[in-house]
Amino acid sequence: MGNIGLQTLSNGPLWVAAGAVIVAALGGIGSAIAIGMTTSHSAGVLSEKPELFGKLLVLMSLPGTQGFYAFVVAFLIMQQFGFTSGKPEASLGQGLTILVMGIFVGLVQLKSAIAQGQSALGSIDLTGKHPEESGRAILLPGLVEMYAVLALLVAVLVILWVGAKPF
Repeated sequence: MGNIGLQTLSNGPLWVAAGAVIVAALGGIGSAIAIGMTTSHSAGVLSEKPELFGKLLVLMSLPGTQGFYAFVVAFLIMQQFGFTSGKPEASLGQGLTILVMGIFVGLVQLKSAIAQGQSALGSIDLTGKHPEESGRAILLPGLVEMYAVLALLVAVLVILWVGAKPF
């Protein structure tokens, strides 16, 4: 009975899948929280100025990109390690590396989505009071986006490096 537990813990593909699930879940949770904040805040502005919907739509949806980035990372993980072909392969070292990467990239996506949502709240207020400033207002939460993109790029590099050969 003890061998079965040890075999499960040393199963590389299991840890790879866990890393993919964690990154997707954390990115999705962060985006859902942030979009909830921006849409509810925008509802107040739109109740007084419904003509601003087009300008506020980008600000409401911008924090959703982290969920998308997390999905892309999860898909690349699953593809790189054979899950999409039905034959997953990974060493224990690869699995644990992808798990750790999934946790940290997921946390960056979670935190940056929420921070971007908070930044977008100010931009929504700015656009509500000064609609002519909507172009500048989009830049403010866009600055936070840079860190979500950096985490995405690091994840892609790690996935390609770790998937290149077992260790």
